[in-house]
Amino acid sequence: MSKDWASQGVDLHLELDPAHGRRRGVEDALRAALRDGRLPPGTRLPSTRALAAGLGLARGTVSAAYDQLAEEGYLSTRPGSGTVVADVPPPSPRAASPRPAAVATRPAHDLRPGQPDGSAFPSRAWLRATRQVLATAGAEVFGPCDPRGRVELRTALADYLGRTRDVRATPAQIVITTGFVQSLNLLAAVLGAGPVAMEDPGHDFYREVLRRAGRTVVPLPVDGHGARTGELGPGVAAAVLTPAHQYPTGVPLAPARRRLLREWGGTVVEDDYDGEFRYDRRPVGALQATAPDQVVYCGTTSESLSPALRLGWMVLPPALVDPVADAKLHADSHTEVLGQLVLARLIADHAYDRHIRAARLRYRRRRDLLLARLGPGPDAPLPGARLPGVAAGLRALLLLPPDGPPESALLAACERRGIALRGLTPLRQTPGPGGLLIGYAAPSERAYPAALDALAETLTWASTNEGTATPENPDISGFLG
Repeated sequence: MSKDWASQGVDLHLELDPAHGRRRGVEDALRAALRDGRLPPGTRLPSTRALAAGLGLARGTVSAAYDQLAEEGYLSTRPGSGTVVADVPPPSPRAASPRPAAVATRPAHDLRPGQPDGSAFPSRAWLRATRQVLATAGAEVFGPCDPRGRVELRTALADYLGRTRDVRATPAQIVITTGFVQSLNLLAAVLGAGPVAMEDPGHDFYREVLRRAGRTVVPLPVDGHGARTGELGPGVAAAVLTPAHQYPTGVPLAPARRRLLREWGGTVVEDDYDGEFRYDRRPVGALQATAPDQVVYCGTTSESLSPALRLGWMVLPPALVDPVADAKLHADSHTEVLGQLVLARLIADHAYDRHIRAARLRYRRRRDLLLARLGPGPDAPLPGARLPGVAAGLRALLLLPPDGPPESALLAACERRGIALRGLTPLRQTPGPGGLLIGYAAPSERAYPAALDALAETLTWASTNEGTATPENPDISGFLG
């Protein structure tokens, strides 16, 4: 388009139907744009000269089209102001307009697992690091990135993971991703043929990711010692595990079962989703340290900082580095660069360590409050329920007693009260006891006690009114007051 177009009116895209002739084509295209609201009242149109040049037509053709639409009342010509869209009411729709998309309402009490406290994000440290990065960034920062990720972040992670999680890694073994989902998709593309074993119970969303990537998923049972790794057969291509803090039971993988993994010899995908947050002792070391040629170590900033950052990483056995990097390159699945450089600066300056230490103290206080409010004892809101595996993480699993209210009834009662959490049943591949997954990180410091009180009161009501709070009859209005 010519400069005259932009200076005299809006940029305008018109699709002309050659079957209608030139003038009629301009009229119909403008009339359609006016009727469907793309050109609202008061919009100044390009001059006839500019529009004709842009469409490759004679100026007289466009002038005739403008005149016809002005006679119909669609356009108005003002001396010195050019041609503008007239203020006429839009025609009545012939069919009912589609309803607007529903806006998700925020729960009154957000106790969903897997979410950190967004109000505790280290905004000042992130802003300071961002300024430092932008002040020193070269032009290459704004160009294509190595599919493995920026070397600054890979170098910082190799050091950080080595001293905090005992991960054996060099920068060359690390591939930066947008999170665990992208990591799974990339691994699904390069792992050998055969099914993938996943813990049962385990993360249902990740199971679906692998299935959509064309992989068959088989259950690997979990008990009080973690995944039963002795049941992995020779035909299984890989096993996806959470060894440090099994999701959702919370138990660590027993040493004997770690040894069985090494004897099995297949690829292990280690999801270290909240390895930094252990409260009773030092964090359990990463499985990768005992078998670096067998284990793919995966981590993200989703729980340590925020899922909005979309930053994760894989520490790969040397034989998988090039295949994974090639898969990422050919899928055009790049990871944004500035966030990588900012995170690298946070780690190098130890601001990330300071944030983790502060978060660990904050979340431990919340964990302790949850145990005091919901744990076993004479005043337990749900007698017979158990809270195993609470030594680490940002959530707790409340295992329900067999003679108490069913999971569905408790979830219905919580939903009625505006309490958002998760049930255990969707995480199972095979039937088993019910439970509630309670995240204690998402609410702010001020909101958390009220959320916990609301949950305890709801469980107390449900335990004394068993059978009445069902999905069909979740009425607890008398209890709510």
